[in-house]
Amino acid sequence: MKVIVSRKGQVTIPKPLRDRLGIRPGQVLEVREEGGRLVATKESAEDGVGRVYGILKVRRRTDRLMDSLRGKPDAV
Repeated sequence: MKVIVSRKGQVTIPKPLRDRLGIRPGQVLEVREEGGRLVATKESAEDGVGRVYGILKVRRRTDRLMDSLRGKPDAV
């Protein structure tokens, strides 16, 4: 497939390639030169914090929870 570079240096990745490679809007690509070729690699979407954010359901105020975790008395 061929693409045209715009005046701003932008290219559009053809839809069949985006679909096949799972490239979605907002996807970050790492671009580098390798042996005279332009190589783009998808940045890992794996985010350790993002995977677990919001799964803990605690019905206590945060300051009391932190006191409890730190072993402070009267933190229940």
